[in-house]
Amino acid sequence: MKKYTLYLLLPLVFLLSRCGVNKQLEQAKALGKCRFELVSADSVYLAGMNINQLEGQDNINLGSLPRLAMGFITRSIPLDARLVLKITNPTAETAAINQFEYKILLKGSEVFTGYVNHRVEVAPVGGTTRVPIVISTNAYHLITDPQTRDAFADLVQNFSGAKNARKTVVTIKIKPTLDLGNKAIGFPGYITFEKEIGR
Repeated sequence: MKKYTLYLLLPLVFLLSRCGVNKQLEQAKALGKCRFELVSADSVYLAGMNINQLEGQDNINLGSLPRLAMGFITRSIPLDARLVLKITNPTAETAAINQFEYKILLKGSEVFTGYVNHRVEVAPVGGTTRVPIVISTNAYHLITDPQTRDAFADLVQNFSGAKNARKTVVTIKIKPTLDLGNKAIGFPGYITFEKEIGR
């Protein structure tokens, strides 16, 4: 009798776990339809220099900053920052993700990678939430590559709070971690979307 009951329960458990995974995927996809806005960039350092000191300068020429000279020689120009993104959900669905790995690309070049290990949830129909993200990268290839140089300068101007900064279009790739029972399973592949970053 117990074995018969177990055989009846197995399909039900499988169905419920599959429904849970599908719901998590739908909520992660809804996140891709949200609006992302950079509301603050704290402790932004480029080659050890606080970018916030450039606030108010509308045309930042990265090549003219003296502290970058050594970075060009050594091919190492560290960029470190703590960003706060405001996420607004215009859809009728809850946008949410439990944990995720992320990659941010600028003109096809990978700029930042990282991991957020807490749940992010945005209520439907105009709900908002703020998500802090700590980033760290070597910006040398972004500054020296003609394809990314201007877009990276625009991004730095956004970080510094320049009033006339052009919004920067970035590609965001998110790889959700799905909860399946007591196990956390990485999603096979990335959910990819493009967003404007600006104030």
